[in-house]
Amino acid sequence: MSTREHILAAVRTALKDAPAVPDIPRSYRLAGKADARRRIEVLVDRLEDYKAGVTVVDEDAVPVTIRDLLAGAGTYVVPAGLDQAWLAWETDPARMVYDGGGHGARSVTELDATDAVVTASAVTVAESGTIILDGSPDQGRRAISLIPDHHVCVVRSQDITAILPEALRRLDGTKPLTMISGPSATSDIELERVEGVHGPRRLDVVIIR
Repeated sequence: MSTREHILAAVRTALKDAPAVPDIPRSYRLAGKADARRRIEVLVDRLEDYKAGVTVVDEDAVPVTIRDLLAGAGTYVVPAGLDQAWLAWETDPARMVYDGGGHGARSVTELDATDAVVTASAVTVAESGTIILDGSPDQGRRAISLIPDHHVCVVRSQDITAILPEALRRLDGTKPLTMISGPSATSDIELERVEGVHGPRRLDVVIIR
């Protein structure tokens, strides 16, 4: 008997009495009650607690806000589907490294050589301060949001939910989801915080109210 056959036989034996599957209780909260203004307030509080930079602006102020946040970046990567109006201020096209679409996928080496990345977002959870990217054209591949050291992420107020169950209902679970709660950070056995180990060391969130 092969290993595969042995394992399958063990599974069949364990399930031979066909145990009934119990109903799973759904007593947790499925939706929050906070209005749009309160959701933004909670989100800002959580993000700042995670040591992320946060700016709440009107739509027309997004370009200048992104420009200021990228002032120190020599180059930055943007997904091919990002709203070009947000980058209309750029006078040096050589600073922008496009990824995806007709521009092709940048290598890890190329992404590592860029100083920052700018993306939009799919949905954000206020209560946990979690921003979720789903690989849509304005967010790009997971790699571009994980390799550069500085991530500038734009969040629209209509995409902010109060709690996680609301957010999950808006997402396609077959897409590659990236959940971001502040800059990348971890700690060693002595609880020394180290940033930038598994993703960007710096996170700046631009919230469009």
